[in-house]
Amino acid sequence: MASRDQFQRFIFEHSQVRGAWVQLGESYQEIVSQAPYPDTVRQLLGESLVASVLMSSTLKFEGTLSLQAQGEGPLRTLMAECSHDRKIRGLARFDEHAVMEETFHNLLGDGRMAITITPDQGQRYQGVVPREADTLAGCLEEYFERSEQLATSLIIFANETTCAGLLLQRLPGTSDNDEDLWDRINHLARTVEADELLELDSETLLHRLFHEETVRVFDAEPVAFRCSCSRERTLGALEAIGRDECYSILDEQGSIEMDCQFCHAHYRFDRNDIDHLFTGHTLH
Repeated sequence: MASRDQFQRFIFEHSQVRGAWVQLGESYQEIVSQAPYPDTVRQLLGESLVASVLMSSTLKFEGTLSLQAQGEGPLRTLMAECSHDRKIRGLARFDEHAVMEETFHNLLGDGRMAITITPDQGQRYQGVVPREADTLAGCLEEYFERSEQLATSLIIFANETTCAGLLLQRLPGTSDNDEDLWDRINHLARTVEADELLELDSETLLHRLFHEETVRVFDAEPVAFRCSCSRERTLGALEAIGRDECYSILDEQGSIEMDCQFCHAHYRFDRNDIDHLFTGHTLH
């Protein structure tokens, strides 16, 4: 039986070419069950989750990598995030016209897409993803080429139950032999069928594609859905809104209630909570 919810790195021995594979099942289902997503939106969200996991393999520190799009088409918001320890979350906001659209660009319209890298310690970085290719994978390949100067191939598929992907990258300082290898393995990788990537375990898939190459595969890592929301973080969001706005809501509604967009956790704050937030102690 094919493995699910796993991520795995691999390298081609004696070269500067590396790769990563991921397959998501249960975690993908947990995320897409949060809303009644149309097929096209669910598929693009699955592709985005796969992309976030594959790209997180490039992180050299503890933190998160997120792929975000703000669209002017029927898909208003798309967000997929993966942490350094392979915890994922994601969401999409859409209108009823999203059911009718089938292409990546029609869904997003003229929206903007970006990759945001947020270290646990250090400064946040954001890079803009070009929107010239016809697929999400193609746009991300162009991002790596332009922003990171890294030759990159991404192959991503998603269906109703599973999403999976393969990333190949050629690092700087490659030799002529590496260029030949790069051309060869890219040709081989592009022969993969959707059902192979979605159903086969990594060992079987990599052997089927690259059995004539010397590939070193690292230990598989589990991937799981986890939301990073908490009562403390939600209070931080209220602090950012400001004292006057928070007390205005309290005066009107008696309490402040907030729901997490990713996991639908519900948080309720009364006047004592808000007093403590802005004064450091509870007023009576």
